[in-house]
Amino acid sequence: MLQSMRSAAKYIWIFIIVAFVGSFLLYETSGLAGRAPVTTTTSIATVNGEELLLTTWQNAVNSLEQQQSQQSGGALTLDQRQQLEDRAFDELVTDLLLQQEIKKRGITVTDDEILQAARMAPPPQAMQSPDLQTDGQFDMQKYLRLLASPMARQSGMLAGLEAYYRSEIPKQKLFDQIASGAYLSDERLWQLYEDRHDSATVSYVVLRPESLSDTAVTVTDSEIQQFYERNKKRFEKPGRAVVSLLTVTRAITAADSAAAKTRIDALRAEVVGGAKFEDVAKRESTDSISGADGGALGKGGRNRFTPKFEEAAYALKVGEVSQPVLTPFGWHIIRVDSRQGDTLDLRHILVSVTQSDSSASRTDRKADSLATKAGNQEDGKVFDEAARQLGLTPATVVVVEKEPLSFAGRYVPSVSAWAFTGVRPGETSDLFDSQEAYYVARLDSITKGGPQALSEVKEDIRRRLARDKRVEKLRPMGEQLATAAKQGGLEAAAAQANLQVEKAPAFSRGQLVPGLGQFTPAIGAAFAVPVGRVGGPFRANDAMVVLRVDSRVEASRETFEAEKSIQRTQYSQTMRQQKVEEFLLNLRDKVKIDDRRTEVLSQLRRQSPT
Repeated sequence: MLQSMRSAAKYIWIFIIVAFVGSFLLYETSGLAGRAPVTTTTSIATVNGEELLLTTWQNAVNSLEQQQSQQSGGALTLDQRQQLEDRAFDELVTDLLLQQEIKKRGITVTDDEILQAARMAPPPQAMQSPDLQTDGQFDMQKYLRLLASPMARQSGMLAGLEAYYRSEIPKQKLFDQIASGAYLSDERLWQLYEDRHDSATVSYVVLRPESLSDTAVTVTDSEIQQFYERNKKRFEKPGRAVVSLLTVTRAITAADSAAAKTRIDALRAEVVGGAKFEDVAKRESTDSISGADGGALGKGGRNRFTPKFEEAAYALKVGEVSQPVLTPFGWHIIRVDSRQGDTLDLRHILVSVTQSDSSASRTDRKADSLATKAGNQEDGKVFDEAARQLGLTPATVVVVEKEPLSFAGRYVPSVSAWAFTGVRPGETSDLFDSQEAYYVARLDSITKGGPQALSEVKEDIRRRLARDKRVEKLRPMGEQLATAAKQGGLEAAAAQANLQVEKAPAFSRGQLVPGLGQFTPAIGAAFAVPVGRVGGPFRANDAMVVLRVDSRVEASRETFEAEKSIQRTQYSQTMRQQKVEEFLLNLRDKVKIDDRRTEVLSQLRRQSPT
């Protein structure tokens, strides 16, 4: 079979979808700042000195974009595409790092291993194929028959399988090596079980820095420098850009609202008159997702929908069709198919309130004029002139790298992503559109992101360290309170100090507890101080705590023993996954990446014919 795999290498692998190979235009015009033009061999990054090609990245992005477009049923905004670009880049970098590590460790794969994997471990794409299922379940026999068929060789499936396993098996071997120490002794397993099932209740008094009469502390430059060096990654900031924005709103008129109401009334009359609700929903509902399924919204309890929708739905009898209901999404008619308590099985038909054809035509003409006059220009002055001619007022907004832009309470698609693609100040965008409006933006200024200098964050660090020192100044006060509480009781000692005793409900070691925090010394003390005794002071976020353990319930050893094998399997799988994730994070921390994507895309855009 392996020979058949290799003999079919010239064929396209159509059985397993690995990537959608998108087209790449080879531009041969002049380069940017003396650089060679972008071609199929242009590198967008180097990873430990190994190049990552533009075509490889674009093919990966196109594959992800195709998948998401199929799921969403529409085109993607530049914001969404940017997310896919970053995801594809990260995946390709990780794959390069893994391949480098595999080579470093001398991990290989044999022909026999490939054959066995092909027969015994079908790839996920095969297991999800409807053609290889019986009664909704993957059918191993169908898969094996396909492997042995002439079609498998002729279609390129076998060649694709060989390529897949030659890539995946070494990765799995690497992961097995990394996770080989993921073993839990009975003692450690019991400790983890205790952490989840031991519980405690405590009474406590919180001491905060505000109670100090003297809050003066000194933070030295040396302490600030040390904190900065230990926590540099905390101080990385995204890029920021200032853009001018022109908006052509898809204004909804009273006539538009009336037209939508008239339409929903007509649809309700059609259903009440005998038309099948499901058929009308498929034909007319502007909720394309539920509409494709006859308006079905599924079964569920309260708080799934907007208040007015739910109020109308819960007032209906089974089989009854509601009067038109107006929500922020438009006009609905609702039908309850079944009810059990507060669980309703619902269907609806939605008519969104949108512009009429005549209103939309006027808006579209204005947007087209804006695009013609100001879109995709290098001279920023044409933007201002277009605004004057069309009676539009530019708005100045700040966009943050990798954060979609919101303006005037609305999401503005694509502008944020566009601003960070190597655009120069003064350039304008294409026309972007959403359901609410059309937009054209001009880049006015841009500031690159990256690590902040110590001078930029010095005062923030000083305040943080000063806060920690002020909390530590509470320790003597806490010690006095603890001593008094041990002698006369927590409540009496708190009253004497004019402080309040608070009580925490039962909690385990890993829970977040108001007043005590999560994974703080105060939480740990709740499981160390003897029941009925007072202890402290202990740190709890930005405070000191003196506490009394009121009760503690220990985990059942008998229950643990009965569940031990299941617990070991679950924890072992989690540990293996954590070890692999930690390994990958360490690889990324040590890697040397020269990321040139913005520069290359900027150059590619300027090579593109206009």
